[in-house]
Amino acid sequence: MLRHAIPIGRIFGITVDLDYSWFLIVGLLAWMLAVSYFPAAFRTSTAEYWLLGVVTAVMLFVSVLIHELGHSIVAQGYGLEVPRITLFLFGGVSQIAAEPPNAGAEFWIAVVGPLVSFALAAFFWEIEPLFAWSPGWFAVLKYLALLNLILGIFNLVPGFPLDGGRVLRAVVWKATGGYQRATAVAATTGRFFGFVLIFWGVWDVLRGDFINGLWIAFIGWYLESAAGAQLQMEAAKALMSEHRVADAMRQDFPRIGGETTLEEIVERFVMTGNSRYFVVSGPSGTRGLVTLGTIQSEPRQAWGSTTAAQAMIPAEKLRRATPEEGLWAALEQMGRDGINELPVMEGGEIVGMLSSEDIMHYLQVLQTFATGSGPAAARRAMLHRGFPVDRGHTHLP
Repeated sequence: MLRHAIPIGRIFGITVDLDYSWFLIVGLLAWMLAVSYFPAAFRTSTAEYWLLGVVTAVMLFVSVLIHELGHSIVAQGYGLEVPRITLFLFGGVSQIAAEPPNAGAEFWIAVVGPLVSFALAAFFWEIEPLFAWSPGWFAVLKYLALLNLILGIFNLVPGFPLDGGRVLRAVVWKATGGYQRATAVAATTGRFFGFVLIFWGVWDVLRGDFINGLWIAFIGWYLESAAGAQLQMEAAKALMSEHRVADAMRQDFPRIGGETTLEEIVERFVMTGNSRYFVVSGPSGTRGLVTLGTIQSEPRQAWGSTTAAQAMIPAEKLRRATPEEGLWAALEQMGRDGINELPVMEGGEIVGMLSSEDIMHYLQVLQTFATGSGPAAARRAMLHRGFPVDRGHTHLP
């Protein structure tokens, strides 16, 4: 699976990533501050305006990261795994690997983010007087206090995927006892607010406020898309809830000996049969797995001398599923681990291979026969920001 983010470290066991779009928004924000906000607040050199602009933009995203850590630490307190936090164009997102166990957990995981933003706003506001001697740093702290306040308020809007939407979902979940119904309410509300922001942004553009209008419209588009994708994902989950890995896995994969060279594999199987994974077998059973990624990681000139036994992933190190495992659980595992394929093992033997494409095809069949609709909605749901459950979105207003 292609990575679109750069890991920059780990905090509390959580990987922190910078999506490539982060660099774009930091640059744009630094530019806006350097050419408009800071020159209106005090007079100094252009170089200092740009320096403070970059510092402020980075500190804003540090605030977003702290906001996301609030979500993540509370989630960990409820025993939920948090593989990563990603900072991107519209703010940040914590990826929590499973649904909360109950409505109360959902409420506290969601609400802590805005509370952290309000606390940061209060902190920056309180320390402002300490920097009264420096107009530049005073302006930085004033901006950070205001933006964190707005960030907290904006994220309380009661529509998915904002924190307020998750609070709404928790309330409806508690009141009705139905998680899917609560999700539908929160996501539908989120789509409504997304459309409101889109129309607002377009109206501002038509009035001549091009930059702010375009930004508001983009945020609205993102909210509407994320809420719509959540509805599609819940529909896909419902369709797959009673199906097993065995229903969707493939069993037509090549078995090869450990002495087979990578060049032989490519010539015999990849070029002629379009195979993507190869089970290495021996007298005692399955020894390991060779994938296209494994082959491509080896230098091309070494394919003729490198054997499958040398290049394979040993069976004991494989991430795996079982035939009786739920199909949705396997899909979530693939998302958490960032992989496209899972070997299906039983009794130490690989009995099948499950890929994201196999699941997508199976979901399309289920949806077609269940609802008479085509595969488009299923495809959008599967491709929306990967497979894990995304929580605690922090969006820049």
